Amino acid sequence: MRRPRTDRTTRKQRKSSFSVDYRRRKICRFCENKIDVIDYKDERMIRRFVSDRGKIIPRRISGSCARHQRQLTVAIKRGRHLGLLPYTSESFR
Repeated sequence: MRRPRTDRTTRKQRKSSFSVDYRRRKICRFCENKIDVIDYKDERMIRRFVSDRGKIIPRRISGSCARHQRQLTVAIKRGRHLGLLPYTSESFR
């Protein structure tokens, strides 16, 4: 049988009370510049959101909002399909 817990806090809560990490919230680059539509033909801008291995950089790292991250994903996939962006990097081919 399990022993009843006397302390009701979880491990995550206990850990967070010891180390306080204040990070500045990332602001969506597209909302800041008032860009409504992300164009797949703007290769230079889209390459910022693709890693060196060819993976799409996640939203928590890039700082873009959910709406623009979805548009960015579609634009990257269209650019890959048309040959503007590589599926993988040159060293992995």
